[in-house]
Amino acid sequence: MPVISYFFGIYIRMYNDDHNPPHFHVDYQGQQAQFAIESGELLAGKLPSKAVKLVREWAKEHQEELRDNWELAVALKPLQRIAGADND
Repeated sequence: MPVISYFFGIYIRMYNDDHNPPHFHVDYQGQQAQFAIESGELLAGKLPSKAVKLVREWAKEHQEELRDNWELAVALKPLQRIAGADND
């Protein structure tokens, strides 16, 4: 699963041809979660509240890029890197 962004120890990933709703996966300190692209809702998993806040703020700022990557993933095309919250 490609890493599309990394910031403050948080890895953001997407699977090719993943299930709906459009979402992304987050890995942080051994914990995993899934977030909806459109709403920022935590769909599955668990993260520390500070990490959830950082991810939601980042996702809101990069929502269009996340949507574009979702479309690429559905089409089984290479994903694009998205800048991290620390401007990585």
